[in-house]
Amino acid sequence: MPTRSSQSRSSAVLLRATALGLLISIAAPACARPAGPAPAATPDFAVGAQYDTTHVYVQPPEVDAFVASFVATFGGASTKQGIAQVTPTPSSTSTQLVQTPAGTVSLFGFRTGTPWPFGSERTGWLVTDLDKAAAAARADGAEVIVTPFNDPIGRDVVIRWPGGVNMQLYWHVTAPNYAPFATQPENRIYVSADAVKPFLAGFTRWAHAKVVEDNAQAPGIEIGRAGETYRRIRLASKYGHHVLLVTDGHQPYPYGHETTGYAVGDLDAALARATGSGANVVVAPVEADHRRSAIVEFPGGYIAEIHQSAN
Repeated sequence: MPTRSSQSRSSAVLLRATALGLLISIAAPACARPAGPAPAATPDFAVGAQYDTTHVYVQPPEVDAFVASFVATFGGASTKQGIAQVTPTPSSTSTQLVQTPAGTVSLFGFRTGTPWPFGSERTGWLVTDLDKAAAAARADGAEVIVTPFNDPIGRDVVIRWPGGVNMQLYWHVTAPNYAPFATQPENRIYVSADAVKPFLAGFTRWAHAKVVEDNAQAPGIEIGRAGETYRRIRLASKYGHHVLLVTDGHQPYPYGHETTGYAVGDLDAALARATGSGANVVVAPVEADHRRSAIVEFPGGYIAEIHQSAN
């Protein structure tokens, strides 16, 4: 027959077992609960790289000289110049599309003051749905710094990615139809080491961009710092080619001003056409990582990188 002390020990053991079972029963559903569906991927709103433009602002007297030099250098032609209000607040500018086989420019020559923050957006990208593209960019870490507004042929919005990278997105009432580029232009984005991680995280998700190269020891001569190295990240997406130049901000002029790199088959011939039509070579050709490149300033002050195509 059990003693009183053995009964007490048995009761204590039973109590502990009951308590343990209760804890297990409470915790088990949480541990066993399915993880649930993964977050939905950001839709791809891109239409094609041939619909993406570099925004160039020049003074009205220099518009024609810029067009003549840019077309002489890369080929192609400009649309007819128009005068319009392309901002959500009152303004007036000439506007035209300079289309070449190496890249397209949206050219503005403001007759009035340029409303802020226009002029700081580096590109204009056609999207399939403006409102959804802007909302997705915001969800992926961008700011909407100019909310959607109407222009004479569609709608626009301006967004800012971490690192202060401003881009304009647009949508046309009548869908455009442009031929693909002969050579893909390169969206050149200078970012700091502090901004590169949040920029990459948000931008690659939104743009469906893939990292095709991440070189922490790229030759510094590419940004005017011979004998040094820097981090260069190349991306590819339906919006085109992008290169992130991760720097400490100590690069000499004119590096950092060239928002677009244009690929050509013969660099020397392109530079000869550029200088023969009023442009200046501000950085003579350099060779690094199997690429020859130079930097040119076109009439009106637009600065571009031109490189010999790897193809």
